[in-house]
Amino acid sequence: MNKQNLIKNILLFLIVFLSLNYIFNSCQSPEEQASIIDQGDLGFMTTDTSYSRNKLVTVEIKNNTTQEIVIPQDCPGEPFDVFNYDNGEWVQIESTPEIDCSKAESYALQPGEELKVPYDKWSHALFSKMGRFRISFTTTIGEELKTFDTNEFIVEKEGMLSQLWNGLFYRPIYNALIFFIHVLPGNSLGLAIILLTILIRTILLAPSQKAMKAQRRMQEVQPMIEKIKEKYKGDQQRISQETMTLWKTQKVNPMGSCLPLLLQFPVLIALFWVVKGGLNPDNSYLLYTTYENFSLLNIDTAFLGLDLLKPNVYVLPVIIGLLQFGQMKLSMHKKGKKTAAKKEMAMANNMMMYAMPVMIAVFTASLPAGVGVYWGTSTLYGIIQQVFVNKGFDKPGKKDKPDDKNSDDVKVRVIEKH
Repeated sequence: MNKQNLIKNILLFLIVFLSLNYIFNSCQSPEEQASIIDQGDLGFMTTDTSYSRNKLVTVEIKNNTTQEIVIPQDCPGEPFDVFNYDNGEWVQIESTPEIDCSKAESYALQPGEELKVPYDKWSHALFSKMGRFRISFTTTIGEELKTFDTNEFIVEKEGMLSQLWNGLFYRPIYNALIFFIHVLPGNSLGLAIILLTILIRTILLAPSQKAMKAQRRMQEVQPMIEKIKEKYKGDQQRISQETMTLWKTQKVNPMGSCLPLLLQFPVLIALFWVVKGGLNPDNSYLLYTTYENFSLLNIDTAFLGLDLLKPNVYVLPVIIGLLQFGQMKLSMHKKGKKTAAKKEMAMANNMMMYAMPVMIAVFTASLPAGVGVYWGTSTLYGIIQQVFVNKGFDKPGKKDKPDDKNSDDVKVRVIEKH
């Protein structure tokens, strides 16, 4: 594996790690907010003072008393009372989405305990209107009935990039998932995820195939680049010049494996978000008119013994990790003698090959199993695709392979300077 491919894998590793870390770890509150929530009998505030309409409103509550405080369950109603400032007065607004309340329970907040309550099932219904809002909670402290209000917060219009993201990527893919669920027997979510993933990967087949071929070509010419480095050791300018000439002669584009991936990335990220939260009833406003009357409660979320809305800690992460390992193993091409530089590179590659699957497996264990099904299907598709790419390069006389005649030469005409 050459340096360009290693750098690409490291960048991919960092992108996945930082993105998932951002997605699944909520930001810590500022210090001034931490001090506020510790004041009074009940710390009660929102995690931010302003939200865009597509950002999740979340309430943070802390019991600063010595008694248990019960947060009653009012399903399908919202967790706490929401008020909107309209025409000079605070008006309560309510929402009762179509959700399954069979497992809804009240929550007992113990002394000193802190809890974050997201409005994930009510966010758009309650906060789609821009303006000023606050949230209230009435409970008994000692023998006295008290009402606690959060800070006032503002809901603003989402930015242009967010609107483009929803319009071009998220909403079409979300409706495609609902379409598959709607037409499949039993409204199976698992089969719908698999079919949607295959459809998206097939649409992106051309750019991903181009990226894999470019990656393989870069690996094929790496021995030639090593010879250039040995021949002009110490002359970095000449090494760069001859390397550029080699790329041109062999028709290799060092960016060829990166640019197609960049084209796929927004679509795959949108697909990830759709699978992760597509069954949230608060997203029903995104449905096209064809499916606007489709009930999300009719969807079968059981698949191969898994509940796709809940994490699977043991079996699925192991499968995903092994598939990821297999894909990375196939993408590596080992050829030529092992020099000291190659051995050093091989060590770095092995670290990446083992570390990334483990990281993906760990994150899979913390996600709804439906995301794991998507990830596994996408990875398996990539493995099959990589096998065909490798076979194409391994065929004798394949035109895509670099010219390896006279292997003792550097395979590039070097013009000596006098």
